[in-house]
This record gives sequence, C-alpha cells and structure tokens, in this order.
Amino acid sequence: MAVSADLAKLLDKDYQDKSLEEIADAPVAALAGVSERAAQHLKDALGIKTIGELGRSPYFRAARAIADLADAK
Repeated sequence: MAVSADLAKLLDKDYQDKSLEEIADAPVAALAGVSERAAQHLKDALGIKTIGELGRSPYFRAARAIADLADAK
C-alpha cells in the first residue's frame, strides 16, 4: 500500500530534505508545531526523544487506535 505525505507541512524547514531514516532519528521538536519545551516534556514524562520513538510509542499507538475506533462508530 503506497503512502504519501507532504513533509514540508509536517516538519521544520531544516528537516524537510532529509531521508525518512534521518527524520525518524530527528528530535521530536523537528515536527512542525512542536516546541523544544513540549519535546522536553515528552522526554521527561515518557522518555521519548525522537520522531521515531514518538511514532512507535505504545501509548500513542493505543491512543490512536482508540481514537480511530471512536471515530468509526
């Protein structure tokens, strides 16, 4: 299944031309709209330091699944 996304809308300018592997290893603050302070809160609360860790987090995956199920109802 092919998936596409406009990375320019999802990332800060410094990360828009990086490979997916580099983006996954980038700090959470590289996501557009995520401040350094918010990224620090994620690190302090859940140990999440990178975009890849955020996307693979069991907490966020569970929340996404619940939200999807609620939206499909």
